Amino acid sequence: MLLGGFFIANALMAEVIGVKIFSLEASLGLSPANFSLLGEGGLSYDLTVGVVTWPIVFIMTDILNEYYGVKGVKFLSFLAAGIIAFAFLVFYGSIHTAPTTWWVESQADKGVPDMQAAYTQILGQGMNIIVASLTAFIIGQLADATIFRKIKSITGGKKIWLRATVSTLISQLIDTIVVSYIYLYFSLGFSFPKVTAVALVGYTYKFVIAILCTPLIYLVHAAIRKYLGKDLANKMKLNS
Repeated sequence: MLLGGFFIANALMAEVIGVKIFSLEASLGLSPANFSLLGEGGLSYDLTVGVVTWPIVFIMTDILNEYYGVKGVKFLSFLAAGIIAFAFLVFYGSIHTAPTTWWVESQADKGVPDMQAAYTQILGQGMNIIVASLTAFIIGQLADATIFRKIKSITGGKKIWLRATVSTLISQLIDTIVVSYIYLYFSLGFSFPKVTAVALVGYTYKFVIAILCTPLIYLVHAAIRKYLGKDLANKMKLNS
């Protein structure tokens, strides 16, 4: 319940906050990278804020896979996707309620002259990006779970870092490619080189974060073993 709740909460938060694009360099106090790739110039690490919590989702995926197997990951992945879809239906309904005049103008002195417009822009993400994101999420999760299980069948209970890191790196690549091409190429009409360059830039960030997050896998494993006890934890891993 704890792992599942944390998994779903982070997935939902990533979808909601992901509407904002931030500059990684500026956030770190650095100048924009401004490099070229595949003939596309002026590229920098301009990323969706959703990448802040998505790595946590993939870590949770590996932990769940370790103790509950592919079946457990599939169950929570589809449940999370369903909850996210339901959340956006609720957002859609709330956006289309009639706002009171005083509320629309209530934050004008703080630089927000139209609260309804701001509310709509933040919560009313386009259907194309929602479909792209959920599709990428499901495909990425299933790939992560399958690869993780395949490596575990080869290495046994050893080398957690290997199956966790490799499965995350591959699934993150798949996730990035799917969401980028569905949304940027098919929906917005960006050129193939442009979409590929943007996807590769985003993936390099995810690649580094996946490597840096590997020690967290061991910390979570240690916490679970302490909570369940060594015997029960080993039994669950064997039966997963």
